[in-house]
Amino acid sequence: MHHPGPPRFLATGETTELAPRDPDPSASYAWRVVDAPPGSEATVGSDSVTEFTPDVPGRYRIGLDAPDDDHLLTVRAFPSSYEGVDVEGGSGTAIRDRVAGDEPVDYAETRGESGTGRPRVRLDASVESGGAGSDGASGEAEPEVIVRATPTPNPQSSLDAEDLRVTFVVDDRDVASAVAEGRTNPRDALETDDDGRELRVPVSAITDRLRVHGVAVAAEPGQEPRVSVADAVAVERSGDDSGRGGGESEAVGGPRDSAFETVRLNDPPTWTRDATVYEVYVRTFADEEYDADGDDERGETFAAIADRIPAIADLGVDTLWLTPVLQHDGKPHGYNITDFFDVAEDLGDRDDYEALVERAHDHGMRVLFDFVANHTAREHEWFADAYQNPNSPYRDRYEWQESGEPGTYFDWELIANLNHANLEVRRFLLDVVDEWAPIVDGFRCDMAWAVPDSFWRELRDRVKDIDREFLLMDETIPYIPGFHEGMFDVHFDATLYFQLRQIGRGVDPASSLLDAIDQRAEIGFPDHAEFLQYIENHDETRYRVECGDAAAAAAGAATVTLPGVPMIYAGQEIGQRGRRDAIAWEHAREGVRDRYERLLAVRADHPALGPEGDLDRVAYHVASGDLSERPIVASGDVHPDDVVAFRRSTDEESLVVVLNFAPEPASVAVGVDHDDQDLVTGDPSVVVDGEGSERIRVDDVAIVREAEQ
Repeated sequence: MHHPGPPRFLATGETTELAPRDPDPSASYAWRVVDAPPGSEATVGSDSVTEFTPDVPGRYRIGLDAPDDDHLLTVRAFPSSYEGVDVEGGSGTAIRDRVAGDEPVDYAETRGESGTGRPRVRLDASVESGGAGSDGASGEAEPEVIVRATPTPNPQSSLDAEDLRVTFVVDDRDVASAVAEGRTNPRDALETDDDGRELRVPVSAITDRLRVHGVAVAAEPGQEPRVSVADAVAVERSGDDSGRGGGESEAVGGPRDSAFETVRLNDPPTWTRDATVYEVYVRTFADEEYDADGDDERGETFAAIADRIPAIADLGVDTLWLTPVLQHDGKPHGYNITDFFDVAEDLGDRDDYEALVERAHDHGMRVLFDFVANHTAREHEWFADAYQNPNSPYRDRYEWQESGEPGTYFDWELIANLNHANLEVRRFLLDVVDEWAPIVDGFRCDMAWAVPDSFWRELRDRVKDIDREFLLMDETIPYIPGFHEGMFDVHFDATLYFQLRQIGRGVDPASSLLDAIDQRAEIGFPDHAEFLQYIENHDETRYRVECGDAAAAAAGAATVTLPGVPMIYAGQEIGQRGRRDAIAWEHAREGVRDRYERLLAVRADHPALGPEGDLDRVAYHVASGDLSERPIVASGDVHPDDVVAFRRSTDEESLVVVLNFAPEPASVAVGVDHDDQDLVTGDPSVVVDGEGSERIRVDDVAIVREAEQ
């Protein structure tokens, strides 16, 4: 239906885009403000895709008159805490505005807020019997949906969890469905407990699905309230054959003897929790003789990549990200697309591509499609007709500068930004989603920051309603916490990438990588967000070229041992030095590959290194490789700032990880008792210094078990 989607949680003065979903470009859509807090003068525009900016705190109801129905959208506005700084608030708008000039935003640039950052919240749902009412047929107490919120203060906050309040909003779409069926309005039937952390709704008020959204609100002393990224849960009747799947089944009967299942709507797919990604730059991965001019009528690249699938799988990775595979303008990166519905002729045909995906599936690997939604190539038929032609029917499908040139970012002269306020563009992009999503296991979304949030929210609902396990990963630099609010599952961690580069260059101490991990929670990412951890990709210089082999080994180990989704860029595992050059398979450095295989095997065997493992700092002390040297500040080839140690632990196991970015081995004393064996090499790793103290000897990485207490 055309309903604009889930409720919005905004700061006053923050703008959100409103767009009808699944649009019919020939239809008419009209917006209006139905209800607003006293004193508000906020309005909406007259276009089918418009914007809304709340001007006072409180609850707003926005109406959409669409061909299928009259829809209502709830907007909850909170007092602005962003005055005088860039508004983040879950939107990419500030980043889009700031990168319109010549220079990109710095990887590690902090955005948005002054003062203490945002709190976090988690919602969980269950269906339980024994509510206050009865179902009328048997006189028994009617089952209830119970939604519980767990708010968490910002790590830098002075507040305790009990100081936070929670705001719930029942999804407007489910309210409309219940009323249309003659059921009690879920909002009228709900009850909340005294501290506002628990919401109850009788199951008789639910049609096929009830979605509840919520935020935590923190009022720091002397500051305006800080609002968390919203979380959301759904309770679905298991008799619903929508195919959504996922979630935890609840064996509780309702008035119609229906069972229910619960789904945490913002959780990443379960398989991503143990995923390891392998990026393939398709045009130089498998064929050293690739014809860059594209003279071949049809290529064999897909088949060549498929031939290497067994070797990729043997490395220990399970997710394949292919750079764009669609028809393009001849640039080998493939991001300048001319036909969004056909594969590139220089790679193969549609059958070849689907055979590649199937071969990956046969080897236990999932495949990510590189989805480009911001722009087309200038050679696209739309742009060719629209350029310097004000009367073109495609003119409004692009952004235009006053100069008559198309909108673009940086110095990218061969692309043209799409106008996402145009319904034809939205219809087109949704059709592209429908074309490719059934074939693959997820989308890596290019330039996610440059596409309006409303489109990403629609895309998520569209694919997740079919397959809850479909992955959505955003390329947004720097990352945005709000992009985990009904948009993406996994986020590029360019902050960790940048910090690992700084460490490898000798600019910052190795311990700063732990600060980069801490920043995720400090800027407001919820605990259930996942992050792609990488040291290089097709856009970046190879790490070892910039920082050296020793630092590259330690940095690669960091991406595998820190909490997140590790990624290897094709060639990284064999010591490749060229960023987009043909992979020198015949000159592979087997020692590099062997190290990655062992690291990934250890990660697979030890859940403490995965998403279930906690990350803690441990005390450690560094000396050089000379065992007669007292454990004091070292000199020579190893400096204390070259080394970091930390703990990864679950209830069942605790591991100590030591990383050494220096070109020579280090001897590191850690402040916990530990075993002797290095899990990576299988060899003893403990040495004894001149005073009889035990230290871990580490080349690039050592992982040892913490001794049982």
